[in-house]
Amino acid sequence: MAFDNEVSISMSSKSQNEAFARVVAAAFIAPLDPLVNDLTDIKTAVSEAVTNAIIHGYEGKDGKVRLDFKIEGEDVTVQVSDDGVGIADVAQAMTPLYTSKPEMERSGMGFTVMETFMDSVDVVSEPGKGTRVVMKKRIAKVEEPFKM
Repeated sequence: MAFDNEVSISMSSKSQNEAFARVVAAAFIAPLDPLVNDLTDIKTAVSEAVTNAIIHGYEGKDGKVRLDFKIEGEDVTVQVSDDGVGIADVAQAMTPLYTSKPEMERSGMGFTVMETFMDSVDVVSEPGKGTRVVMKKRIAKVEEPFKM
């Protein structure tokens, strides 16, 4: 049974909050009774987006990362945003294996992971003003068990 709901949270741009964001994502979509794969996909995508905001958005400086979750029917929308340094070239940043932080041994696969696990990923960014990542996923309906 699907229902509509939304929640917004703001957290410090601290690396330990990435795990918190995963838990919030899981708790928020749990009432939809998602398949384990869908739950894992969303948690992983949220983790990547939050990590990008913390590492790339604020570059070690203090800031806020905002998460906005929304359920409409079976559709889940997650928005992760920051007011950090922004991205000059979004297309380049979304290229697999591209990283602006090679010295940190970053894989450059964050956006690719998000795109793989979610149905859609949209990125809006402006240098000096921050980044907004909007991800959507439809939760698969669990088939009713065979009844006799």
